[in-house]
Amino acid sequence: MSRVGKKPIVIPANVQVNIANGIAKVKGPKGELSMPMPVEIAFEQNGTTLTFSRSSELKHVRALHGMVRAQINNMITGVTSGYKKTLNVVGVGYKVELKGKKLLLSLGFSHPVLFIPPDGIDFATTSATQFEVSGFNKQLVGEIAAKIREIRPPEPYKGKGVMYDGEYIRRKAGKSAGK
Repeated sequence: MSRVGKKPIVIPANVQVNIANGIAKVKGPKGELSMPMPVEIAFEQNGTTLTFSRSSELKHVRALHGMVRAQINNMITGVTSGYKKTLNVVGVGYKVELKGKKLLLSLGFSHPVLFIPPDGIDFATTSATQFEVSGFNKQLVGEIAAKIREIRPPEPYKGKGVMYDGEYIRRKAGKSAGK
């Protein structure tokens, strides 16, 4: 049995979970999320507890068991407290500004980069070199943070670029002087 899949999920009082017609819908104070449910995974809701079970011991069904439970739990956490990723901009002249809901990145290119967020994503700047990507969909928050990091990933010689807060960049030695 999957260790993750057999853990029950406790549903908070301000969250509604409906699983019908192969679609799981979670509605809470921050928004509403939905995802398709595989037919091999069965669920049981007893009051405020939600448990999942699988129909067989096939390899792909065992893999789905823990994944479905984790995704439903992430949806519940997202609509109650939300998710946030903090990114840092490192480099001389590199900075970040907020223009309304859009993010203006100056990353050493000949032009500034304007990043427009999709629905459900908010940006906040904590300083000129640090900003946050937040929202209630964990997958979308991570995807947008990765797309922003992809604009100017950190390079290994001076460490310049966009990086996650707390990310360690392995440094390389530069050219050594010839003899």
